[in-house]
Amino acid sequence: MLCRGGRNPGGDDDMKALVLAGGSGTRLRPITHTSAKQLVPVANKPVLFYGLEAIARAGVTDVGIVVGETAAEIEAAVGDGSAFGLSVTYIPQPAPLGLAHAVLVARDFLGDDDFVMYLGDNFVVGGITGLVEQFRADRPAAQILLTKVSDPRAFGVAELDAGGRVIALEEKPEYPKSDLALVGVYLFTAAVHEAVRNIRPSARGELEITHAIQWLIDHRHDVRSTTISGYWKDTGSVTDMLEVNRSVLESAERAVEGTVDAASEIIGRVRIDPGATVTGSRIVGPAVVGAGTVIRNSYVGPFTSIAGDVHVEDSEIEYSIVLGGSRVIGVRRVEASLIGRNVEVTPAPRNPAAHRLVLGDHSKVQIA
Repeated sequence: MLCRGGRNPGGDDDMKALVLAGGSGTRLRPITHTSAKQLVPVANKPVLFYGLEAIARAGVTDVGIVVGETAAEIEAAVGDGSAFGLSVTYIPQPAPLGLAHAVLVARDFLGDDDFVMYLGDNFVVGGITGLVEQFRADRPAAQILLTKVSDPRAFGVAELDAGGRVIALEEKPEYPKSDLALVGVYLFTAAVHEAVRNIRPSARGELEITHAIQWLIDHRHDVRSTTISGYWKDTGSVTDMLEVNRSVLESAERAVEGTVDAASEIIGRVRIDPGATVTGSRIVGPAVVGAGTVIRNSYVGPFTSIAGDVHVEDSEIEYSIVLGGSRVIGVRRVEASLIGRNVEVTPAPRNPAAHRLVLGDHSKVQIA
């Protein structure tokens, strides 16, 4: 059953967007035990929101969001889409059975319209406007986005002919035929619906979108690719989240709207939101501090995002993401860390200097 938000007039009705936000985010656990991976914030804004903004900028306003077990959280964050200039329809996916399966369950929403499929936990610097415009002009059956990676074995991999046409795709191959990985943005005409109906689940039990695109190639449909040299990340791991956070903060602008006392030092591109308080502290940008947060007698280093209502006191933190409501008190150094919501980080109690012993006869004890 589809759950449709309000329609936003004035958009392009010839093309839709399908955003996938149903995965469980196992590589980001324990954060994703209690939160959807697409809503983990980068520079204090959920990753999913960057994708929705990119879709809106490309002139696509009719958006279906495929949701799973975190549906309620996704719907609460995105609403009817009007905050992004979008009309959003929620499409339940009973289980995460693959990207091609998401296309199957979205069939009623998509109809026979062209569409862009966007993985909700992916991040593409520069957006997708040019890609969408090129697809609208040429209308191949499928257009995929590729980027060179150091280890293609973890991705879907494309093989191109001498003219740059896609001739084969493999999903996570042991022996990749190229270093070109599929980025989580795809564009399709209605031809893809026949393809997803005619493929079978892979060894891991999923309907792979790479198999559907290969079906299109095998049946002589026009499949094209665009190789991007810009920045792309799948934010599925803590390391990737921190790297995307760094990338976004690189373009941050200085805006000190909170309260900063005379004993504090704010250096470089630091955003301090209204209601935040900084006392006796040093913050070196790029960094962002959310509303209602208190930074006291502490050092906040570059590439750090601290969400709202956080308390940092007598501590040092750098190259990290701290989510809302957490407390970091008396910790001399935290770096390269992802700290969830309502977490408390404090020093461990010191071991006593004396040892209290109860020993039986003929014992031997070594004390360090």
